[in-house]
Amino acid sequence: MFTEHIGKCSNKVKNIVERSAVKKFAEAIGDPNPIYWDEETGKKSRYKNNIAPPTFPRVFDYGVIDELKLPSKGLIHGEQIFHYERPLLVGEEIICYSKVEDYYEKKGSIGKLGFLVIKSYGEDPSGQIIFTSTQTIIITEAVRKAMIV
Repeated sequence: MFTEHIGKCSNKVKNIVERSAVKKFAEAIGDPNPIYWDEETGKKSRYKNNIAPPTFPRVFDYGVIDELKLPSKGLIHGEQIFHYERPLLVGEEIICYSKVEDYYEKKGSIGKLGFLVIKSYGEDPSGQIIFTSTQTIIITEAVRKAMIV
């Protein structure tokens, strides 16, 4: 069902690691570490700046992968793994995009399950990768059948 999308990439989108968004995100996840929001703590850190929490890239825009249409309901978030070359610095510009890495199916107790693997990238403006994120989306048989209708 999704194998024809393997290898397709989204368009690249510019994102900014905004101070207020980082602070709100840290509050939302219940992480009070001042490295995320206190400017003096950031200046005194080894990064000389505030940084974003490790899962902050979830809020970025990664563009659209042409013709990949997923339903807005019924998907299961299977797993997500982040890999960093360095932390995200508050105020910096990040160029983000995603690529369909794989799709496979397995038989489960609730029917056939589809596993869509999408890898997302965050680069600096010169093209150096700062982070990657690999997520697996589980698509139940019921959702797949509803998509065909």
